Amino acid sequence: WGHLDVLINNAGIVSAGPLDELSDEDIYDQVAVNLTAVLFLTKYCLPLLKASDEAAILNVSSGLGLIGMPFYAVYGSTKAALRQFSDALRRELEPFPISVTCVYPTATDTDMMQTSQAKNMDKPEYVAEKSIQGMINKELHVIFGGDQRLKDNVLNFESPEKFDKKIADSYESRREASLSHKAL
Repeated sequence: WGHLDVLINNAGIVSAGPLDELSDEDIYDQVAVNLTAVLFLTKYCLPLLKASDEAAILNVSSGLGLIGMPFYAVYGSTKAALRQFSDALRRELEPFPISVTCVYPTATDTDMMQTSQAKNMDKPEYVAEKSIQGMINKELHVIFGGDQRLKDNVLNFESPEKFDKKIADSYESRREASLSHKAL
């Protein structure tokens, strides 16, 4: 081929629950798939991307990569790392015609969510369309979830203690819901 125009890093697995109740394997696997695989795949694709006249990298994070939620400490951490990776890589690739976009979908009706108790999931077609459009427009970040998600992000950043209290009200229901959320 000689070059690569688009790299989409969309792999993801989740094993939710209290951190001290997750198996070592569940933790290792989430880090390996959600983060380490992205780093290595991108590393090995970079020479082909650099050979393109214009290329793009699309990293799929998660809304849980923007706001840490109880029982998703490992998953959320791996997805938060994708934001930092995207920002750092974009700056590193500044001399090259390669854009880097990171997207943060909320609950999406995919196989990964079959064991989740989430309601109001986005359709995968909507997430894909908005993500690809963001990549084409060379947006740095594409955040799903509407105005409420943006308000939550601001509250979490500016007043994390207030956001903690907001989340504490639903602690038990979140704990129960997390116990069955596993997708490998």
